[in-house]
Amino acid sequence: MSQQKILYLSKADVVSTGVTMREIIDALEIAFREHGAGRVEMPPKPGVHPRPDAFLHAMPAYIPALKSVGIKWVGGYPENAKRGLPYITGLLILNDDDTGLPLAVMDCTWITGMRTGAATAVAAKYLARPDSASVGILGCGVQGRTNLEALTVLFPIKRVVAYDVSAEAADRYAREMRERFSVDVTIAKQPRDAVDGLDIVVTAGPILRQPHATIKAGWLAEGAFASLVDFDSYWDGAAMQEASKFCTDDEPQLEHYRSIGYFQNIPPIYASIGELVVGSKRGRENARERTMTANLGLAMDDMATAPIVYRRAVERQIGTWLEL
Repeated sequence: MSQQKILYLSKADVVSTGVTMREIIDALEIAFREHGAGRVEMPPKPGVHPRPDAFLHAMPAYIPALKSVGIKWVGGYPENAKRGLPYITGLLILNDDDTGLPLAVMDCTWITGMRTGAATAVAAKYLARPDSASVGILGCGVQGRTNLEALTVLFPIKRVVAYDVSAEAADRYAREMRERFSVDVTIAKQPRDAVDGLDIVVTAGPILRQPHATIKAGWLAEGAFASLVDFDSYWDGAAMQEASKFCTDDEPQLEHYRSIGYFQNIPPIYASIGELVVGSKRGRENARERTMTANLGLAMDDMATAPIVYRRAVERQIGTWLEL
């Protein structure tokens, strides 16, 4: 029997593969199309919650069209920032879909950030106005960065209004985003300034079981699209009820979260993103609709991204081979 090896990819290794946001968006659109057609195997993610508002989740998925199967073990700890540690950490195992043997073990921090931004962009393709040029970002961490990056791939973004409870984080974000994307970035003094009159709004704070519900009814403009990356943590129930179409990336998983205490005041779910991609449900139908998606972050997003990272790492001889 031949000796089996796996490729270990650290966070630095994963980043150095040079996989682009455009590649990830394209891969996720395929995954969402397959999901909308019922061709993805992905059970609701089980998890444990060792600290208040912290989680450790197991996220398996199989996407036959991409020959991709594996699992991510990911943690989110809101208090980590006080320790100088990232909010999201974890590992991803990519398996061979023919034999089941593990091909690679890789850090999932960068992948999680990038694929979450890409999922917002795919949803926005069907729910936002194509001419959307302004974005409000509430939460200037990793997701505030990757969501903006993804939106700049598909939309003519020129203006960004950023809000964070930390003035230092907002200042740092504004400097970085101006330089990276050549956009005008204004720092919001109040949360409402990052919502009012903007084409797209992304809320990317910590995920909370009990929402702080900062964003109120009447803030989100007619014709705007909102991506609730932090579940409904930022949103008052009445504000979400203003949406003409409230969507999610996976309805069974949202219902699972609702059963354990999240999403208690959301409007009826109009469609999954997969249904929008395959066309079984219509996306934006006029310029005045307020639209929203509460993307939960799906294992299939990771399994759409991981094979690209793995192939690029092998091609460029990045990473460390380990005996299995």
